[in-house]
Amino acid sequence: MVSSERCTAWRKSSYSGGSNGNCLEVADGHPIVPVRDSKTPQGPVLVFPVTGWTSFVGAVKAGTLDG
Repeated sequence: MVSSERCTAWRKSSYSGGSNGNCLEVADGHPIVPVRDSKTPQGPVLVFPVTGWTSFVGAVKAGTLDG
C-alpha cells in the first residue's frame, strides 16, 4: 500500500477545472502512478501501473469512455 505521505510532487489534474470540486491529484516520479482525492490529501491513495494510467488518460482525452 502507498500512503500519501510517502509520495511527493503531487499535482492537480488539468481536467479538474477551476471550482476545486471534483479534483484528482497525481504524484509524479514514481514507478507506479499514485492518485488521490485532493479534498482528502491524508486519505487513501489508488495506484496504477504506468501503462494502465497512460491508457486511461488517453481514453479521457479522446472521449472514448462510456459515462
